[in-house]
Amino acid sequence: MSSDSLPLGGQRAGRRRFIAALGLGQIISWGTFYYSFPLIAEAMAPDLAADKPAIYGAATLGLVISSLAAYPIGAAIDRGHGRGIMAGGFLLGGLLLLAWSQVTAIWQLYPIFLGIGLTIAATLYDPAFAVVARRFGREARQGITALTLWGGFASTVFIPLIQFLLDRTDWRETLIVLGLVNLVVGVGLHLRTIDPGRDVMSDEAETDPRADQPPAMAGTTALRWASRRPVFWALLIAFTLYFGSFSALTYHLYPLLLERGFDSTTVVSAIAIIGPAQVAGRVVIWTLARHSPIRQVGLLTSLGFPLALALLILLPDHFAYLALFALIYGAANGIMTIVRGLAIPEMLSRQAYGAINGAISVPSNAAKALAPVGAALLWSASGSYDSLLLAAIATALVVVASFATAAWYSARNTHAQQP
Repeated sequence: MSSDSLPLGGQRAGRRRFIAALGLGQIISWGTFYYSFPLIAEAMAPDLAADKPAIYGAATLGLVISSLAAYPIGAAIDRGHGRGIMAGGFLLGGLLLLAWSQVTAIWQLYPIFLGIGLTIAATLYDPAFAVVARRFGREARQGITALTLWGGFASTVFIPLIQFLLDRTDWRETLIVLGLVNLVVGVGLHLRTIDPGRDVMSDEAETDPRADQPPAMAGTTALRWASRRPVFWALLIAFTLYFGSFSALTYHLYPLLLERGFDSTTVVSAIAIIGPAQVAGRVVIWTLARHSPIRQVGLLTSLGFPLALALLILLPDHFAYLALFALIYGAANGIMTIVRGLAIPEMLSRQAYGAINGAISVPSNAAKALAPVGAALLWSASGSYDSLLLAAIATALVVVASFATAAWYSARNTHAQQP
């Protein structure tokens, strides 16, 4: 029996279980493949006698691969292969974490991260959003928003957990634990949860009511159509610059705060605030702005990034101010994740979500790839993280301008349809 034939209460319960399973998967994937890296890298460096650029170069390789894989993975999910892609991603990732735990030289890290790049492309938000979009069609907004609520706990759960494991074991045993979590929990969740036969989009070619929107777009046809729209390019620029800056700060926030004189316990406590702040920001949007146009939500949210970074530079080195930065930065980032998931269907097209979203993810993931090693090189050249913070503020201001452009074109297209 399909979920559509169930009573309304049964449909809602089924949707909650579906999102909860995918949400737990997001906690695992973000926690083990993304937030774990700075802590593992710091612990691993002395054993491998490696410097920051060499270690972060492996992360760069992984993110380059994830960038190249984003479009084909999105297009494959559009064709109904979400279960195999996501479950396979967790399987590959778990095995690679176990392999990482056995490296004895820095060069061995590079082929491992080549595979982790594929895992990232197959397990983080973008493929999960595409799976939700296929499952729920026009009703995907609440599902995508709820999924980000779950994912917001990744740093809160895994950063303290990883620090706990590092304090009591070593980085190799920590990676073994993370690998087993992926193999035992991640693979099983997605094999059991994702059922392409229940996807609304699998048997419904939705016609988008926006201006000059052709019916039944897919794959390269959808990409050619989108590439002729200013909204597409403005969103691409905004998300590329934002996620590049986010990547650099995420990978370097731990050593950056250590450089400013905070002890590791204080740093972990401050970073752990970001997760709940992300969730709090998403809850605010869920309750107060759930029907507001995503272009308005995104424009207001983008202003939070330069504000948070300015506070980090200008305020005194005290935990209370550090916590204020974490609250603002976390809340803005949490809401921006929702904006990222909903901007394509609400500002451009509901059709071919995986393909169009994957195309925008290519430069975004490339920026994620270049940013960590670029930040490491910038640190090596300047001797401090001050230059990184200044560059991040400048980037954040361009993000504001780019999203404002996308919002203006989107609003103009919407108004053009009104009688």
